[in-house]
Amino acid sequence: MSGGAGRYAPSPSSDLHLGNLRTAVVAYLAARGGGLAFRMRLEDLDERCRPHFAARQLDDLASLGMVWDGPVMRQSERLDVYEAAIRRLAGRGLTYECFCSRRDILEAPRAAHHPPGTYPGTCRDLGAAERRRLAAVKPPAIRLRAEVGRFAVTDRLAGRVDQPVDDFVLRRADGVVAYNLAVVVDDAAQGVTEVTRGDDLLASSGRQAYLAELLGLAPVLYSHVPLVYAASGRRLSKRDGALAGRALFDSQGGPAGVLALIARSLGLAAPAGGGAPAGPDSASAVRAPVEAGWDAASAVRDPAGAGWDAASAVRGGGRGIVEAKILMGELVARFDWERLEIGPWTA
Repeated sequence: MSGGAGRYAPSPSSDLHLGNLRTAVVAYLAARGGGLAFRMRLEDLDERCRPHFAARQLDDLASLGMVWDGPVMRQSERLDVYEAAIRRLAGRGLTYECFCSRRDILEAPRAAHHPPGTYPGTCRDLGAAERRRLAAVKPPAIRLRAEVGRFAVTDRLAGRVDQPVDDFVLRRADGVVAYNLAVVVDDAAQGVTEVTRGDDLLASSGRQAYLAELLGLAPVLYSHVPLVYAASGRRLSKRDGALAGRALFDSQGGPAGVLALIARSLGLAAPAGGGAPAGPDSASAVRAPVEAGWDAASAVRDPAGAGWDAASAVRGGGRGIVEAKILMGELVARFDWERLEIGPWTA
């Protein structure tokens, strides 16, 4: 295994849906296929996170054949580390208190160099007396005092992307550490060198890369993967219960069926005859990567050497988990970014 690591970092506020699992599979294949370690992290700072969701998420990921290196990191156990990072920045004059509400920010006059959605700097230069007056009324958020207006990152799929950087939040007014800070600190702590995640987070990468530089942390290589969409055209969410958790696994006949479905969506496998994806009891439900020239039975070969047909590859239960692990191993061995069909997918 070469130096460096990839990772997957879900938020345990619901069961993982098909889009989450697809991104996780790509992250896993990219790391293992590139000879990297693979880390797991639970981003559980949100008040909606629950232990039972965390347990089910980890179970679902493991059932697809994912094996991570080292213990699972939990953000809720690292609050002192985040506060230490904020203190380091504050000691260099790179933070300030902000008393703005979301409405204040939306309604504030905005200079031409502040794109929509960025913070206009309302509280950046408040005097000490005004800060004391406002602090007596409401607790402040802590913002980064950015010294640049833009920062470029390298993304494997999007190329070089030059993004706006504003005075973004490091700690919210309710005391919760912001995602942009926690993810940067945690990636460095886990030795992560490649971040593969959904492309809805591409817009945050410039801020995170800039913050990493301020903290003296090594840059990462990003790969922002297109999302999965519902038939209505909106991206999948926790509302799509039929495409999440037990309902998803049951509909595909178990873990191997879910993994085969994801593999087909990435161009790593295809239904027989190029038609619609086969049902969970069909022998064509698991199909070999076309370019490799191997058949469904070999894709999920029984480790004991016993004979069985491809239909069993998508049945639930323990055997389905074993078959998913074998199929995942085959996908890792053949993974190549250049052959990946990674566009948006409608489930």
